[in-house]
Amino acid sequence: MTAALFLLDTNVLSEPMRSKPNPNIMTRLKAHQQRLATSTLVWHELLFGCYRLPESRKRAAIEAYLFEVVQPNVTFFAYEKRAAQWHAKERARLEKIGRTPSFTDGQIAATAHAHACVLVTVNTSDFEFFEELNVVNWALP
Repeated sequence: MTAALFLLDTNVLSEPMRSKPNPNIMTRLKAHQQRLATSTLVWHELLFGCYRLPESRKRAAIEAYLFEVVQPNVTFFAYEKRAAQWHAKERARLEKIGRTPSFTDGQIAATAHAHACVLVTVNTSDFEFFEELNVVNWALP
C-alpha cells in the first residue's frame, strides 16, 4: 500500500516565500517532497495573489518559485465529479448545523477527500467540521 499524498493548502505552499518561514513546515515539506499535491483551486489562489502584485523583484521571485519549484514538483488535482458530489453532501449537512465554510475551502476539502489525501493547512479551523477528512497543521511541532 502506498502512503497517502499530502494536499497542501495555500498557506502551506506559500510558506517558503515568507521572510521567516516556519521551520516545522519547511522540514515537513522537505521530508515529504515526493508525496506533495495541491488543488488547482490553491494554484489559482497562489497565482491570483502573485498577479495582483505590481511588477517587481518580489513578484518575479514569487513567479519563479511557483513555476520553477511548485509546478514541476507538486501533483495537481482538479475539482471534479467525485469531489463535487462529496462537497454538495457535506455543504448541505454543514448548512443544516449552522456551519458554512467558504465555498473555496469546501472545494479544497472535497478535492483532498476525493483523492484520499491528508489536507495540510495552517488554518485547521477552516476545515474542522468536514467529516471523513484528515486535516493536519504542519506549523505545529
